[in-house]
Amino acid sequence: MPDARSPIRHHLVLYRRNQEQGRASFFSLMIKRDLFGTIRLVRNWGFVGAKGQEKVDILPNEAEAAQALETWATTQRHKGYADL
Repeated sequence: MPDARSPIRHHLVLYRRNQEQGRASFFSLMIKRDLFGTIRLVRNWGFVGAKGQEKVDILPNEAEAAQALETWATTQRHKGYADL
């Protein structure tokens, strides 16, 4: 098990290039613990070179956060994203 003091648990970046539009997009997933010990799944997505959008989900424990990260990653891989 990782050190409980570490603020970042897992970080995954996925990338997809649309040849027809000539644009690339990203989807980033990160599990982190804030100063109060709350476990958060942070999702960030958008076009490469832009700020993108962000959504934060609060989860009860690290196991559920890891499961949520894998579920999101699998969904995005089915949409054509690949690990960066």
